[in-house]
Parts: sequence; C-alpha cells; structure tokens
Amino acid sequence: MEKKMLEVVELTRQHCRSTLIALGVAALLAACATPAPTTAPDSSSSTVTKAAAPLPAAPAPVPVVTSAEETALRQLVDLQDRLDRVAGPLLVNNPALCKRNARRLLGFTAKTKYSYSTEFTPAAQKLLQLDERLRVTGVLPGSGADKVGVLRGDILLSVNEKSLPQGPNAERQTAALLAPMVTSRGNVKLTVLRNNRQMVFDVPLTMACAFRVELGNTDAVNAYSDGYRVLVTRGMLAYAKSDQDLAYVLAREMAHNALNHPVRLRSSATIAGVIDNLIRVNPDLGMINGTAGIKPYSQSIDAAADVMALFMTARAGVDIDGASAFWERLANQYPIATTNGYTALHPATTYRLAAIDKATADIHAKQAMQKPLIP
Repeated sequence: MEKKMLEVVELTRQHCRSTLIALGVAALLAACATPAPTTAPDSSSSTVTKAAAPLPAAPAPVPVVTSAEETALRQLVDLQDRLDRVAGPLLVNNPALCKRNARRLLGFTAKTKYSYSTEFTPAAQKLLQLDERLRVTGVLPGSGADKVGVLRGDILLSVNEKSLPQGPNAERQTAALLAPMVTSRGNVKLTVLRNNRQMVFDVPLTMACAFRVELGNTDAVNAYSDGYRVLVTRGMLAYAKSDQDLAYVLAREMAHNALNHPVRLRSSATIAGVIDNLIRVNPDLGMINGTAGIKPYSQSIDAAADVMALFMTARAGVDIDGASAFWERLANQYPIATTNGYTALHPATTYRLAAIDKATADIHAKQAMQKPLIP
C-alpha cells in the first residue's frame, strides 16, 4: 500500500497545478421480494390451508471490489483536497501581499480521464466520473466561480461562445485558449452541462496569489517554497492535524514566495529540484537527506516570513493565536538534528517565536482599530 501511496502523488503534477479534486461515490443496493403463502381447495371441497412454500434464500451481498489504484486515488483525493481547501482562502484573500505573484483566475480546476497516468485511468473514470470532456473537479472557495454557483461535476462546454476541446490534450489546449481571456477581461461567459441541462454563468475573474500547491511524496515532516510553488509533505500533513495548523504552514511558505526569499537567497533552483523530485512516482529520498543542499534560512529572513504569514493568515480569517504554540511544538518534536526535518532549514526558533508574538499583538491592535492588515 505504501508503494501505491507513493505512486499517486505523481498525479498531482500531471493533472493541473492548483488542483482541487472531487470524489464521486457509487453505492450498490440489492433487494428481493418474498412471496406470500398460498391456499388451495382439496378434492372434497373442504378448504384446507396448505403449508407455506419455503422462502427463497436471500442472495449473497454483492461485494464492492476496490482496486489498489482506486484506494490510492481516494487517498490522494483526500490529501490534495485538504491542501486546496485550506490554501483557497489564503490565495484569494492575499493578492495585496503577494503582488508579484497575483493573477486573475477563473477559480476552478477541471480534468479529463487523461489527466492521470494510464494505470490510474480506470480508477479516475470510476471514482471521479471522468471521460473525454473537461469536468470541474474543484472550485476555489471565495472565487468568482464559487460565488456564481459553478459546482464540482459540471462538464465544461464553452467559454465566451468558444467550444472547449476534448481528449488527451484538452487541458493544455484550454489553458492556451483561456490565457488571453483572463488577461484582458473582468468576466467570462461559461457554459456547462449539469444533469443533462446546459447552464450559463457569467464568472467574474478572481485576483489571487497564483502559487501552485503541491503534495510531497515523503513522510518527512517538511515544507518547501521555490518562489512559485508551495510543497507540503505527506508527513507534514499528518503532523498538522487541524486545518488551522496546516494554514500556518501554507501561509509561511507562501510568505517566503511573496517576499521573494528563494530567489534572493539564490536557492530557488535547488528547492525547485527538491520539489520536482518529491512529486515524482518514486522520488529519490536520498536527495532530501539533511537539508537537501538548501542553506538554512537566517533568523531575519525567517522572522520576516513569519510576520508576513501571520498577516496572510489573519486576512484569510484564520485564528492566529495558536501559531506560536504550533511552531514551538514542531521545533521541540523535530529539532535541528532531525534528518529531513523542518527545523533543520529554519533553526532560529527562539528568534522566530519572539517575532511571531510581536506580530500577533500588532495584528490584534490593527483589528481592534479596524485598520488594514498590512505588515
């Protein structure tokens, strides 16, 4: 099963880069009718009640067979869905803080059965009901698409009266078609098929931080940002048990990107290599031994990211009061000496916690005075 879990993470890379995944579930119900007892007269015309006919044996339940690929895909769905659900408010509410990376977005993702590698196509067809057509697999919370009522499962037919492509290259061709539209317009006309009915939506484009959120294929408790992407490992997802804790992790890596730290520290290429490796089917885990060649962040750089992350988190409506305790707990459980651990890349815990406490007080003061939440 671990091998299958490793395999599915490559799917995150193959379908689209800020993906939100939907899950379709089918149930099989079986029932049988039981005949009533019968009576019949005998030859003497006296009425005699005969014994009831024996009841037919109930049919054995039909087992629902789930393949290893279906199980693995369902696990990927759950992990990536959680990542995207928590990332959504951070992306939508912070374009003012990530200006360099802010873009107009439609606010949903869509896939075909070809969005997955060949061995997972049957599972994608069964679980996600995907075929040749682009089907909405996730809607960014708070986006224009969300507000006008675009739903998971909608089949895309056209945008601004232009029919959308189908088949193996549908995603790439559609992206090329949409690029000039989202650059020059404030709204797009979207036609979808829902329950065999065509529906038309006037979708306002959403300005948001255009960071791609990736799932890392390792149990190491870590997270990375290369200037354009944010990767959270499977191990960090397990450690950050609440969505609030996960928001702290995502916001911090988004803050490093927004502040251009990977580029300024000339580590963007190295971190990009780590991310490219960890989203593979079979990543080379030897590549992430120690700090994976990434120079540990200085205390001033890390503290700046902590402050920006708290403002991003507060703007997304997440309670910031648990941030200091979360990072302290993480540093204690996975200290600097932990191989592949988060603290090895971010060692200045004491300095960071002081900055976090100060920023928390600053944010609460701004909120009390109804001032803009800008660092």
